[in-house]
Amino acid sequence: MDRKPNRLAGESSPYLLQHAYNPVDWYPWSPEAFERARAEDRPIFLSIGYSTCHWCHVMARESFEDEEIAEMLNRALVCVKVDREERPDIDAIYMEACQIMTGRGGWPLTIIMSPDGSPFFAATYIPKDGRLGMMGMRELIPLVEELWKNRRSELTALGSRVLNAILEPHLQSEVQNADESTLRRAYLKLSGIFDWASGGFGRAPKFPLAQNLLFLLRYWHRTGEMKALEMVELTLREMRCGGIYDQLAYGFHRYSTDSSWGVPHFEKMLYDQALMSLAYLEAYQATGKRDYAIVADEILGFVAEELISPEGAFCSALDAESDGIEGGYYLWTLGQLQDALGDDLKRALDAYVLEPAGGSDGKSVLRISLKGELGEFKRSIEPLRRRLLEARSLRARPFRDEKVLADWNGLMIAAFSRGAQVLGDERWLRIASKAADFVLSGMHRDGVLAHSHKGSRVSVLDDYAYLIFGLMELYQAGFDGRYLDRAEILGEEMISHFLDPDGGFYYSKQGDNILRRKEFRDGAIPSGNAMATMDLLLLGKTLGRPDLEEIASGSFRNIRMDSLPAQVGLLIALDLALGPSYEIAILGDADGTKAMLRALWSVYVPRKVVAAGDRPPEWASALRPVDGKATAYVCRGYTCRLPATDIRSMIELLDVRGFSGSESASG
Repeated sequence: MDRKPNRLAGESSPYLLQHAYNPVDWYPWSPEAFERARAEDRPIFLSIGYSTCHWCHVMARESFEDEEIAEMLNRALVCVKVDREERPDIDAIYMEACQIMTGRGGWPLTIIMSPDGSPFFAATYIPKDGRLGMMGMRELIPLVEELWKNRRSELTALGSRVLNAILEPHLQSEVQNADESTLRRAYLKLSGIFDWASGGFGRAPKFPLAQNLLFLLRYWHRTGEMKALEMVELTLREMRCGGIYDQLAYGFHRYSTDSSWGVPHFEKMLYDQALMSLAYLEAYQATGKRDYAIVADEILGFVAEELISPEGAFCSALDAESDGIEGGYYLWTLGQLQDALGDDLKRALDAYVLEPAGGSDGKSVLRISLKGELGEFKRSIEPLRRRLLEARSLRARPFRDEKVLADWNGLMIAAFSRGAQVLGDERWLRIASKAADFVLSGMHRDGVLAHSHKGSRVSVLDDYAYLIFGLMELYQAGFDGRYLDRAEILGEEMISHFLDPDGGFYYSKQGDNILRRKEFRDGAIPSGNAMATMDLLLLGKTLGRPDLEEIASGSFRNIRMDSLPAQVGLLIALDLALGPSYEIAILGDADGTKAMLRALWSVYVPRKVVAAGDRPPEWASALRPVDGKATAYVCRGYTCRLPATDIRSMIELLDVRGFSGSESASG
């Protein structure tokens, strides 16, 4: 049947365009939708999802493409569709409403609300017809219609209570003076939920949560607590071996449906690649184990191959589905492996483990059984991997979401920049620089950083926080002063747009949404407040601006005991604030400077900033090389120790724990 396009056909979001030919009379989020709801006295049906979401696709096929359900929706409600990745500000409000009302959240997110935006019903996926105690769309819509007509006051009162609950502060557990004991409490909470069999935290579904690993590395560095490092290493090893990792083209899927990282939910999100790259790079610095450098290089290579736009920015994600089958691109039957490998099947089955994906079709996810070092294992199976990859490439490829988002690009710029530092690979620096130039030239105009390149001009805290972080890492990878300058400008704008004088940052700008909220809890990625706080600390130390560090310190008043360990992102910033931290200036002979920097990046010193290049910050501009040699000044609180003109002397001035040395990550 030929269908006419609806209002979404004029949108730029790939997710909204997927629904542009639904029979549902969709509106994008717009004043017109709310005006119609008020004029016709109807509730609003808000559906939030994203383009690579499997259950979003399922709900669309079952309900939004169904003529009967569409007619019911169009008669009773005003229907609004939102891409959560394009409008994270809207998603954040209504996801919290869903969690308050139902105790859980996820996507697709379904909200029914009054024309003033007050939510009175929330759910995630809703089937077309009720089953197993779950109400279906066919039953829900008439019920809402009847309640809106006869019991409206109860619905609106519920909506008001939900909005008030979102705004209500939880002061009873606020930390008065965050200190090292706060870090220890978080460590103990993470220890209590750690899975010592398979790594990771909690039970299934199990997410990567790289910020937990980054916090534990810092806690180990601060205290020498070996269990913290053991938790990181077990998790990183088990994840690399598991089905959550694409064993053929590399990169991480979004989460594991089981506790042993066996069968994933198959989306590949840009932010996971960025954060997991950072975790493996820091583990390499901390331990010197080359396996971690290899995995970081694999992930960056995957992103360079699969997620870079023609302009050089980073695309958002790869879909969970291909040909309407979740994981269809990644799953294998024994017969398919036999066809691809022939007589080498037995050798492949010695290296790869088939993890049954469930269902009756006999398909499995590939994982590996790693008994020795990863580099040697990879060399032994490389011909088999290439043949399997070639066979898989003939399948229908997953959809790529082309959206360029400022916050996720900032994270990935940081990861490629850190890869350039730690792995010494100039390719990664070029990729990071090109992406940063695209975002700065195309998305930052008139004092506003746009969240999405092609979408609306909405701007949220995370855009500033993560892009500043990326620019700071990029500056330290190549010491191009332009990036430090832009990071400072963005930092000032972030303060102007989002700062709460009582401490911390609001998620959205004044007047952008029905309510203005602050979020200090981490989700799949650290909170915007955590990263904004880290940014101001790093900028303050790099530029010699204690005023920025003072603003950052206000965030620590929002650490709450009942939110640990969900605030470890903020505790990573607290670790930096508590110190000891270092300001390091390296100057002089070019070749010697490069050698010093290589040595500095080969060790794990998480609480540091580095200045070098032709345009050092003001505090470092008066420093001079000794006798024309490459010279390192290691400073604390801008009080510098005697200059070091050799690598050993420089390293001895730093608090280095564990591995000390440098190795190549190739191989």
